[in-house]
Amino acid sequence: MSLQKSANIKHLLTFQKVARSGNVSVAATELFLSQSATSIQLANLEAAVGTKLISRAGRGVRLTDAGQKLLVLSERMLTLWQEISDEMESYLGDFSGTLRIGAVTTAEYWLPHVLVNFVNSHPSVKLKLQVANKEEIVRSMAADEIDLAVMGNPPEYIKVIAQSFANNPTAFLASPQHPLMQQPSVSMEMLANARMLVREKGSGARASLEQIFKAEGVKLQIGSELSSNESIKQMCIAGLAPAYLSLHSCALEIRAGLLAVVPMPNNPLNRRWFVVHTQSKALSRVASVFMAHLIDQGEREIDQQLQQISQMPLESLSGWRIPSLASVLS
Repeated sequence: MSLQKSANIKHLLTFQKVARSGNVSVAATELFLSQSATSIQLANLEAAVGTKLISRAGRGVRLTDAGQKLLVLSERMLTLWQEISDEMESYLGDFSGTLRIGAVTTAEYWLPHVLVNFVNSHPSVKLKLQVANKEEIVRSMAADEIDLAVMGNPPEYIKVIAQSFANNPTAFLASPQHPLMQQPSVSMEMLANARMLVREKGSGARASLEQIFKAEGVKLQIGSELSSNESIKQMCIAGLAPAYLSLHSCALEIRAGLLAVVPMPNNPLNRRWFVVHTQSKALSRVASVFMAHLIDQGEREIDQQLQQISQMPLESLSGWRIPSLASVLS
């Protein structure tokens, strides 16, 4: 039986839901179908393919080898189908579509502000956002799971088109009570001996930090390795050790006097934010418009947010904690 003649997008969507949930009943609920209708669609797809795609495993299901392969291929097809749908909708009058964007974790402190402005201007646009470390974002971009990525330095090991759009000031920071802050001037050797708080391997901040120490000919001594900017920030505030952070991620804490810039030459450092996509990527209309928005308006909107923070009364910052992007969007 020919797969091309016997299967359709609905069959693949049903299969994807079952594969991802591991349960036919759960998938049926998500698809607003009866369990029997879902099972029939799966059976029809298996008949079209000519081999088993799932097998029973207790109360759930697991994928066969053929099912694993079909899942990878079908997700690529369904993503492309969504892009086709979005692009065709954009010709109906209203500007619409799905913006698939990835961002390194440091960007989650300012990116919501920019995204809200963009969606308010284009209310028919939907967002699909991934926040992770740089290595994961680059992997998603290479796999065509996202259209655009926001990060610091662009990757050098894949072919990309990268456009700088805003300043990304970074600095060595510490609690005002940390012993380093009692020094009139701090050297790189003193900083290294303080056993810094650092991000995990694969993060852009970790790579930048290692490059700084290497350029100075000083060995970086790691005190604690954490996978969260927020955890690093809180441990730094508590006085455990200094940290290397984007000033965009801790503007409130500096304003409240919980963190301070370490007194040393060339601190803070001037870096840049980039919006990136793979060289082979044909951007959707919504992705192209958002990229242009970042380049034209991004820096102004980030500065606007920082200006609002700088004007907040100090008493309103008592006990403040910046919410994660996941909690903002949930």
